[in-house]
Amino acid sequence: MRSAVLKEAAKRFPWLANVTLYGCLFAGGDLVHQLLAQRERLDWRHTRNVAVVAISFHGNFNYFWLRVLERRFPGKSAGMVFRKLLLDQSFASPLATSVFYTGVSFLEGKEDILEDWREKFFNTWKTGLMYWPFMQFLNFVLMPLYMRTAFMGCCAFLWATFLCFSRQNGDGTAAVALAFVMDPRKTLEEMREARMARKKHRSQREN
Repeated sequence: MRSAVLKEAAKRFPWLANVTLYGCLFAGGDLVHQLLAQRERLDWRHTRNVAVVAISFHGNFNYFWLRVLERRFPGKSAGMVFRKLLLDQSFASPLATSVFYTGVSFLEGKEDILEDWREKFFNTWKTGLMYWPFMQFLNFVLMPLYMRTAFMGCCAFLWATFLCFSRQNGDGTAAVALAFVMDPRKTLEEMREARMARKKHRSQREN
């Protein structure tokens, strides 16, 4: 019953349904990261910032981007799907990752909004290449166009958990994220020490 209602809503109000669901799932990914980190109190401000970036950019961008791809490369033939995947991972994925790191930093009021991007973008993009091509392949082959942004949002739930961890505690690599899942406290302590060592080294180099 619920799935039928959601499907009908996506058909009648595709933009609103897709973008709203995308933003909610992205924010949910941030909450899962915070719960895994076993924090004493949830940082609702950070969740709000993640939701703002996800709804204002990621949900809207992906909604129109997927339609542009389908219009330019229609159908589900191997050649068309390959072209969609190639463009998606070479253009849309780096852009979305960049906007996440800089957008959340901007909303937090950081002096250097490019700091996280410089330190973690390349690792994050490489990690994404192990995840998103497979998810997007399923998206392009199995999902109708009006459901593709919503499907991306479901995939982005897990990805947002990884992104929020990488931005706040990790380095953008899958290995550190997996270590965090296995032993959150130990991994957070190790990353905290590594971050302090980098800051000390940077300050010594500047002096």
